Amino acid sequence: MGDILVGTCSWTDRALVGSGWYPVGRRDAEGRLRYYAERFPVVEVDASYYALPSERNSRLWVERTPEGFVFDVKAFSLLTGHPTRSAVMPDGLPPDARDPVVLDEVWARFAEGIAPLRRSGRLGSVLFQFPPWLRAGARAEAFVEECARRADGWPLAVEFRHPSWWEAGRAEATAALLARCAMAAVGVDMVQSLPSSVPPVTPVTSPRLSVVRFHGRSAAWGTGSKEDRFRYAYGADELGAWVPRLRRLADRVEQVHVLFNTCCGDASVRAAELMGGLLGRPSPDGPSTSVSALDVPSGDGPSAGDPHLS
Repeated sequence: MGDILVGTCSWTDRALVGSGWYPVGRRDAEGRLRYYAERFPVVEVDASYYALPSERNSRLWVERTPEGFVFDVKAFSLLTGHPTRSAVMPDGLPPDARDPVVLDEVWARFAEGIAPLRRSGRLGSVLFQFPPWLRAGARAEAFVEECARRADGWPLAVEFRHPSWWEAGRAEATAALLARCAMAAVGVDMVQSLPSSVPPVTPVTSPRLSVVRFHGRSAAWGTGSKEDRFRYAYGADELGAWVPRLRRLADRVEQVHVLFNTCCGDASVRAAELMGGLLGRPSPDGPSTSVSALDVPSGDGPSAGDPHLS
């Protein structure tokens, strides 16, 4: 059975830092990461979406975390087809992904920035979260394949944000595409009442890795501010419904990464702590907070009966 690693989609989010979760004396850059890594075995680097990662920071992250701790690094916005600000582009290059010179340089800078994580075996995955307007189709598939070609040899994961990729009649082709590209499919938990809602399917497309990201189920997902979209506190019943599915995924892959993106206050770390307890993980602050099998729903959770579940 593979390992199930639980963590959050950031350890530096301003709302988390301001929540008081980090104790006094552990609130500088080094102290925060060391404190976080004492409690969780994986974290997602979301800052790399907004600005290219630096080799220096990657070296420091390796030095400040224990052996076995891994980083999932979010791909830079320009590489996934998102708008990118000129201010974060290197050497004054224009944020034009259609310019092959620009694209080659940005890919090279991104590879340089994550090199220390790769060399040390601490790179869990590079997450390609494609934009919500990337609808399934031949051109979009070619774009995904091009990303895989450029990132050949990296551990890769893909989150599609347009529901067409996982619709009935299309899901098998999507899974086959990711398998060909050696990319792990990312399952999501999110509100299901919107036209843009991505179904919580969890296909296995890589023997090495499966990823599930929990975005929260806020009704303001499609319209509210960032705080409104991510202001959600998961309960034990909601997370417990995922436990059998996560364990089935772990039967088929080397690692499962479970990441909470409810970055509003300390909601993400509290949900991760709760999920760890449900999975029987010991708490660093005391005895295990595991919940007995009698307390965990025995069903398959939000997508019971889905043919694309693992």
